[in-house]
Amino acid sequence: MSPKHSHTYIIVHKPAGVLGDFPDPEGRPTVRDLVPVAVRLFPAGRLDARTEGLMLLTDDGKMAHRLTHPRYGFEREYLALVEGHPTAEALTRVEQGVPMNEWVARAKRASVVGEGEGDTTWLRIIMTEGKKREIRRLLAAVGHPVRRLIRVRFGPLHLGDLEPGQWRYLTESEVEALLHQTRARARRRRKRKG
Repeated sequence: MSPKHSHTYIIVHKPAGVLGDFPDPEGRPTVRDLVPVAVRLFPAGRLDARTEGLMLLTDDGKMAHRLTHPRYGFEREYLALVEGHPTAEALTRVEQGVPMNEWVARAKRASVVGEGEGDTTWLRIIMTEGKKREIRRLLAAVGHPVRRLIRVRFGPLHLGDLEPGQWRYLTESEVEALLHQTRARARRRRKRKG
């Protein structure tokens, strides 16, 4: 718990193979198992079992809702190792959107970061929604299936140098940044509605 705040905010580097949802009815390892604190926490946003990276665990339901609901538009930044070497045209399609069965998947931004080993490329993908396996489906649809996916940023929070399985409490400045941004977005949304 932060000295200035009554809620708990924890960043975890979720490893691949660990579930982002908890509790798991089948008893599989979850991200909550990595954080031995007595406070009842829940995830603000989820990652599928194969995806690695930043997860925020908190007992602050209002903030979690604002961070994860699409109408508030918080960015999620990922590094994706994909098969092949995407062209500028493929990345434009990713940004413009690819129809799925029930919705259109699109990234806010997509860019090449560098070459991977063999016939692979690292991409930086920025999303403002978190639909189930959206990035994997989107990149597969343009011919570049994902081999590895890591969330490195969620709103103002950065994964930094946390290793897989490690966790830490947010700093005071990180909590303040979260509170400031979630309140500002909520005010803007109320003004638009009013």
